[in-house]
Amino acid sequence: MIWKEVFVLLRKELLLEWRQKYAINGILLYLVSTIFVCYLSFNLRQNRLNPVTWNVLFWIIMLFTAVNAVAKSFIQEKKGRQLYYYTLVSPQGIILSKIIYNLLLMLVLASMGLFFYSIVMGNPVADMPLFMLNVLLASIGFSTTLTMVSSIASKADNNGSLMAILSFPILLPMLLMVIKISKHAMDGLDFSASKDEILTLMAINLLVGAVSYLLFPYLWRT
Repeated sequence: MIWKEVFVLLRKELLLEWRQKYAINGILLYLVSTIFVCYLSFNLRQNRLNPVTWNVLFWIIMLFTAVNAVAKSFIQEKKGRQLYYYTLVSPQGIILSKIIYNLLLMLVLASMGLFFYSIVMGNPVADMPLFMLNVLLASIGFSTTLTMVSSIASKADNNGSLMAILSFPILLPMLLMVIKISKHAMDGLDFSASKDEILTLMAINLLVGAVSYLLFPYLWRT
């Protein structure tokens, strides 16, 4: 039953995004503009970025893109609409549909961002499968964490600064592990070198996802 609710709510999110294309278009414009500004700032026509700077810069861009993309999950929802959802569907269905939608959105943005970033800045990655696995895990982590934090911030009169404060302690260690895994992928190291970081990142994603699923119903009733 709950997965039927998730499917209906996810379809609703996709239809709204399709009708209001300015939302994702604005995020894509922000992403492309940021990459182009970085290109101009580093003057890459004369020399290339070193791999460490390339790696850190890419994930900083992805982090701020994720914040801008996922922040609107609950903050844009009006209280009347939330009350309407409360009478129709379960809170578990709402939080799962939001997380899945934001995950799909993050995967699209990360793929397009990596494509454009590689064209403009070059691509020094030696192990692309490991790098793409890292992108997938990072997208899951960003979408799960920011979706839950967005729901909390929406209960505090849509306080955007509160969202940044609450998400920082979770996103910072996640970002450090993501950067480390990406560095291993760029150096072409064996998969075993990144095994501990990958398992830790998966554990954090599962923990945040479980906490979101269990605690959101109590938050939804407030």
